[in-house]
Amino acid sequence: MRKDKGLNGDLDRLPMLTWIMFLKFLDDLELQREGEAKLTTKKFKPAIEPPYRWRDWAAKSDGITGDELLAFINNEETTLPNGRKGAGLFRYLRTLTSSNGDDRRDVVATVFKGVQNRMVSGYLLRDVINKLNGIHFTASNELHTLGALYESMLREMRDAAGDSGEFYTPRAVVRLMVAVTDPRLGETVLDPASGTGGFLVEAYNHLSKQVKTVADRRVLQEKSLFGCEPKTLPYLLCQMNLLLHGLDAPQIDPGNSLRFKLTDIGERDRVDVILTNPPFGGEEEKGIQGNFPEDKQTAETALLFLQLIMRKLRKVGRGVPSAPSSKAAGSESQPYQYARAAVVVPNGTLFGDGVCARIKEELLKEFNLHTIVRLPNGVFAPYTGINTNLLFFDRSGPTREVWYYEHPLPEGRKNYTKTAPIQFEEFAPLVAWWNKREKNELAWKVPVAELLANGCNLDRKNPYAKDDITHLPPVQLAADILKKEQRIAEIVGRIQEQFATPRK
Repeated sequence: MRKDKGLNGDLDRLPMLTWIMFLKFLDDLELQREGEAKLTTKKFKPAIEPPYRWRDWAAKSDGITGDELLAFINNEETTLPNGRKGAGLFRYLRTLTSSNGDDRRDVVATVFKGVQNRMVSGYLLRDVINKLNGIHFTASNELHTLGALYESMLREMRDAAGDSGEFYTPRAVVRLMVAVTDPRLGETVLDPASGTGGFLVEAYNHLSKQVKTVADRRVLQEKSLFGCEPKTLPYLLCQMNLLLHGLDAPQIDPGNSLRFKLTDIGERDRVDVILTNPPFGGEEEKGIQGNFPEDKQTAETALLFLQLIMRKLRKVGRGVPSAPSSKAAGSESQPYQYARAAVVVPNGTLFGDGVCARIKEELLKEFNLHTIVRLPNGVFAPYTGINTNLLFFDRSGPTREVWYYEHPLPEGRKNYTKTAPIQFEEFAPLVAWWNKREKNELAWKVPVAELLANGCNLDRKNPYAKDDITHLPPVQLAADILKKEQRIAEIVGRIQEQFATPRK
């Protein structure tokens, strides 16, 4: 790929690699399902039909290549591998519909709606296809290895991406949020700002450990994970990321999560768990702002997403048993899990007033905002220097008190960096504290009445933090003040002299 003049850096190479792997993966899956259908004498409906299947045009190492390969992929109309005239590969894939009862056709069409083939050498492209053809997506060990490799490639893309860094949340933070929120099999999990799918992949891994039966696997595959991502590149990457980690047909909405009127979202549209890092610092158009209550309309994307998340949480808990160590913070043992959310927010959300304060008032009065984890400097470096926090809230009732936990930097460190990022193991004290809460030098709690009386300002400093200011002895301090006062008096005297001197 580096030899091809049409590709410039990882931001071009990774999407190319992704759509090629997507087609190989889909064909392997189709072959497997076709074999299963024959064993059960059921009729098989392919998502992609001949001659557009991987096996028809890509599987043979000496198959079409050069300009012929580029024409087959790129052109609106072309000569097909079977010698007939027909639509080019991309045009065919973009026009697929689920009219034959296979929802994967809609997924394929959406994926390829924004995909382009940027390689200009059909011979180099054939070399890439031949190498990827050696991967067997039906082999669990190869799939696991490729999933790990793909994840590392996503990190590399983030490092090369600049503003594309908004799609990536540090894996350690994602793991923490999933671990303490503890999604249970039978619950629905949503990330309304999916990006490349990090939260959904981690939630899938968490839920897959709870699968015991074939029925459990069906629930995991079909009724558990949902996302939304309107941007073409991260949508494609999210789909592939989930496929490689074992989700057969990812249910990712390619539209803007904020496009629906808030009051139109009813109980049937709600979910049990929301895990997300919504974009912040952006501005939404007037049409989107109009979907929210008049007194809570704002251009700030993070605040609109916070309202959406609150609205999307199911009001009535599910009859799903919680794990032995996952009781809601500060609550007694409960027969079911309350709907709950874990959300990354910038510092400005904590102390914001006006519309922001009104949203937080609703959060405190209608939801149980039980925990705020304050993250240290550099967690999202170098892509943003904004300090961030993790909000954890649920539907168990109004907030009575908010626990704060200040995650410290490792000893001797001033901040995190790209080369020395935060590690999940550093959260071990927080995870241990989560279900056995006590005040300590990192944890404290504030009554909700105090927060409401203070304009819903949630930006509370650690009362146990050590004062790093070095105080001078009183005698030396007084002497320094006296010197400064004398210096000020001298300067004022000179100014007065300048104005008192007659001008010539």
